[in-house]
Parts: sequence; C-alpha cells; structure tokens
Amino acid sequence: MKNNMIGVNTMINHFGEERFEHGGAVVPPIYQNTLFTFENWDHIDKAFSDPINNNIYTRGNNPSVTIAEKKLAKLAGGERAKLFSSGMAAISAAIMYCVKSGDHIITLKNLYGPSLNFINEYLKNKWNVGVTLINGEDVEEIEKAIRPNTTLIYLESPSSAVFTIQDLSKISEIARANGIKTIVDNSWATPLFQKTLLMGIDMEVHSCSKYIGGHSDVVAGVVIGKKDHIESIALNEYLLFGGKLAPFEGWLLTRSLRTLSMRMDRHQSNGMMVAKFLESHPKVKTVRYPGLESHPQHKLAKSQMKGFTGLMSFELHTEDLDKIKGFVNVLNYFKIGVSWGGHESLIYAPAISYLREMTSEAFKETGLSLGVIRISVGLEDSKDLIDDLANALSKI
Repeated sequence: MKNNMIGVNTMINHFGEERFEHGGAVVPPIYQNTLFTFENWDHIDKAFSDPINNNIYTRGNNPSVTIAEKKLAKLAGGERAKLFSSGMAAISAAIMYCVKSGDHIITLKNLYGPSLNFINEYLKNKWNVGVTLINGEDVEEIEKAIRPNTTLIYLESPSSAVFTIQDLSKISEIARANGIKTIVDNSWATPLFQKTLLMGIDMEVHSCSKYIGGHSDVVAGVVIGKKDHIESIALNEYLLFGGKLAPFEGWLLTRSLRTLSMRMDRHQSNGMMVAKFLESHPKVKTVRYPGLESHPQHKLAKSQMKGFTGLMSFELHTEDLDKIKGFVNVLNYFKIGVSWGGHESLIYAPAISYLREMTSEAFKETGLSLGVIRISVGLEDSKDLIDDLANALSKI
C-alpha cells in the first residue's frame, strides 16, 4: 500500500517552532538548562499560577521538548501531548491516571511484555487492581469482560508478536457507553498510519524510541489525547514520578519528525516485499503481517490504517532450537536486537524475553512458539534483505 504523506509532513515540519522567537533559526535551539529566571516577583508568581503552560524548571517544561510535543499532538489529531523519558514511563503514567486501588482493567494477552507485567503483576499485587486478559479480536469478548468497577480498556493494535487487530471504533463506543477510558499503544502504526483518537480512543501512547525517533538514538515515550487528560497527567503522574525527557532528546525527536513520512514509506515498501517473500518460502509456516491479504484481519486493518510498517513476525517450520539459533546467527543485515523501528533491520525471537517474563503456560496462551521470529525491516535495499533471509533459510 503506497501512501503519500507529503501533505502531513508539511503540516508538522514547521508547526510549533515559532521560529522568529528564536532569531529565525531554521533548526530550533536546544535549551540545555535546568531552570528559567524571571524579571520580577509578579512574573514568577504568574508562572506558578499556570505551570502547565510556563517554563519554570525543566522537570516540568522545556521549550526543546514542548516543540516536539506540539508536533506530535498535531500529527495524532490530539489536543495535547506529554513526552516522557521512555515508552514505559508514558504507558505507566497513562494507566495510573485511569485507575485506583480496587478498579478493574481489561487488556490483551498478547501485550508488550513490560506493559503486561505492569498491569497484571505490579498493579494487581500492589494496588489490588483486577485484570481480565482477552484476545481482543472479538468485541463481544470485551463486552462480557466489563465489570461495574472497570475503569480502563488498554489495547495495542496491532498486538505484540502475533499482530492481531482490535476494532477500535466499536470498542471505544462500548467504553464510552460504560464510562470506561481507553488507551491504545499505537507505536506500530505511528500517528501517520493510524489515527486512534479520531476513532474515539481517549489516549494513545507511543514508544518514541521506535518509528517516531527512527534512528536508534532516543529513548522516549509520549501520551497524546484531550487537553484535560494530558494536563492532569502532567501535573500528577508526570511531575510526581519525575519521568521527564531531556532537552536534547526532545530536540532529536523534532529532527526525526521532519523525515517521518519518508521513512515510513520506505519501511512500508520494504516490509511488504519481505513479507511476501517469506509468505512464499517453503520453510516458513506462516507470516503475521497485517499488510498481507492472507492476514485474517486484513480487511479490518485496511479500514483502520492508511498504511503498514516494517515490523512483523513469522513462524518457522521447526521448533528445533539449534536450527532456529543457526538461522538467526547466520544473518548479516538483520542484526540481533530487542527494539525496532530504527533505520537498521533487526531480528529477535520473542520466546527469549517472554519465557523470562511469564510462565511456560502463559507463553503458550499467547499463541507463540519457539519458532516464532520477529523482524523489523529497516531502510536498507530490499533485495539485500531478501537475499540475507533466503541464505539463512537455506541453512535450516
């Protein structure tokens, strides 16, 4: 699916920079300072009356970070965004905003591992928060899971490792009718390819270390949504837990957003070619990539997303660990690494971390196996990537 994002890129390229407040600088300066001084008592007193919109101390606001926040909010169709020091800092803050002790959360079995641990272990054990784990593909399953104390439905579409899709519009309607907040981890699709907020979702979260950062040089996270939600998080979960983003990292995200649309077009085209190659290979059992027509929810994916990215998984026709290791170790362009969304291609076996974070029984419930391999298709030449995979598959 080819997607022309030139208009979107132009929309955010200069947005929020207020260049002539910075001497006309075509690249915004980095405000590498901890605090801001004031002309007199009345000026600082006025700033403290509205700390959300004033620069007082960089743990709260910093112009280098604010520029990136404004761009991200605009891109996602949200009213406001708040950047954090990591994706998990953003995710945990957004979740804590929605729940208190004794509440109930509905979320996915196939969730990003640390997010699942935070909800299903940390909150359950420390805050007495009830949790119901679902597959997420059936809207009726979500309706049946709702309890009187349900305050949050936390989603990830596509979901980690297995790349299932949730019907975000229908789920958001059900949530609103029951007074339940909704959060979606939209890191896979980015705000370019999926507008969750326009589908009625309350907040979306991103690991900005992935496609938004795109260069494997920033660890950051963001929460985007309505003004009242984000401002409450900024005053409470953000300030009290101290998960602030450094000015330089905010500046790097602004740099990355300038090329986001071009990078995503390349990730998408490379990803589709690699997915089709893998789908046709006799040593590959199945490919999990929403962009393929063979994906069970391809129609829903196309209705919710304007494009597809370069992250996918596939299952080898073997569970022989020595053969799987041999396949991974012989690759040249696909480096072994845990993250994704950068310029480089990466490969990872979810079983490595999942089996450390959950029991073998819980691992089986995710629908994964030892033979499931996740790849992040980068910006290299697609022929080189396909040749690399073909060579490795020939060794099995």
